[in-house]
Amino acid sequence: MGFADQRFTVNLSILFTELPLLERPAAAAEAGFGAVELWWPWVDSPEPAQSELDALRTAIEDAGVRLTGLNFYAGRLPGPDRGALSVPGEESARFRANVEVAAGFAESLGCRALNALYGNRVDGVDPAEQDALALENLVLAARAADRIGAALLIEALNQPESPHYPLVSAPAAVGVVDRVNAATGLDNARFLMDLYHLAMNGEDLPAVVDRHAGRTGHVQIADSPGRGAPGTGSLPLEELLDRLRKAGYDGRVGLEYKPGDRPSAEAFDWLPREARRGASRWHAPDFETYREAPS
Repeated sequence: MGFADQRFTVNLSILFTELPLLERPAAAAEAGFGAVELWWPWVDSPEPAQSELDALRTAIEDAGVRLTGLNFYAGRLPGPDRGALSVPGEESARFRANVEVAAGFAESLGCRALNALYGNRVDGVDPAEQDALALENLVLAARAADRIGAALLIEALNQPESPHYPLVSAPAAVGVVDRVNAATGLDNARFLMDLYHLAMNGEDLPAVVDRHAGRTGHVQIADSPGRGAPGTGSLPLEELLDRLRKAGYDGRVGLEYKPGDRPSAEAFDWLPREARRGASRWHAPDFETYREAPS
């Protein structure tokens, strides 16, 4: 096994950012990839103009790549924010306004994974109040995702880089997954296992894989330290991805790393070009076909 036995998707919000947004899907295709994912691209607008949505959809379709993951509106990301859904007031309202917009855009491109970043703790606000608001908004998001046959992803970040974010361990994120599934009865909430963030938190990664692979809806990787390409740090990423496969995870692996001081197109030398569209031996579906989308 190894990297050549995985199916990768390129995160266009951290790779190819030297290019305008609408040029990134074609750049990923030129680099040999057939799938891409995105953070919410319009950081200042949960409801962008239809023309902007249409332009991005066309860029993805014309590039011949598939959109396999999309974040809901998460505030200024990259930047100081780490989501909006647990932040009382305007930001929570912006998240709710975005839910159907993001789900509709995802549906139009056959994307079946929607990531909902939890949001930072707010000074002077009771954490229990934020958690209640978060659950309410996550239930809305889970129902919208279910209507298009999609997974709702809940992600753990890392404490050193996100000190105000409350979900900084695998158990914390999986606990939210369980609460959302219990509240909706839909069972479409899943853990987003980002191996970089979990490593930065000092977690036992083999144990996390063994314990949580069955509730994992998506995996993302970057090496640590540095958040660079595989091989630039010390994480045994090939071994961990093999372990995930053996534990039953058969979805895609998101490349969510920084290219360093080189163009993004040159940051994939760790992966042979013939392996970039995915190994032919793996035919099990992503969550994107876990449940038939309604007609």
